[in-house]
Amino acid sequence: MLADRHTALIEGIRGLLETEFDAVYVVADIQSLSSGAQRLLPDLIIVDLSLVDGDLPGLLHRVAGLSPASRVVVLTVHDEPSIPRMALAAGAQGVVLKRCVGTDFMPAIDAVLQGQRYVSPDFGIAATTA
Repeated sequence: MLADRHTALIEGIRGLLETEFDAVYVVADIQSLSSGAQRLLPDLIIVDLSLVDGDLPGLLHRVAGLSPASRVVVLTVHDEPSIPRMALAAGAQGVVLKRCVGTDFMPAIDAVLQGQRYVSPDFGIAATTA
């Protein structure tokens, strides 16, 4: 499941995901993300940080309650090291900078689906220390 409002980026990411997954469900708002997570129980949820309006911990808690087995990767344009720390502490398994999607996205997906954490190297922090 892919949750993002930015159409151009969504299509590129969707194309990458369709090479690895049988189905990719795209949503553009929190309500659709919540209902889709509950109904579909996806293996993976990719969510744009800007979609959550400042309450990423609340959203991740809600998603975990609706679809406990789903792994979550957060996309963001913000490169402050506090972002991956907050996202991982709140329950995400990966954080990818949007500017690094071309190099970091698929390695992040692979790591997260194997039960590992992933943080884009451009954050300057390791996933294990975030």
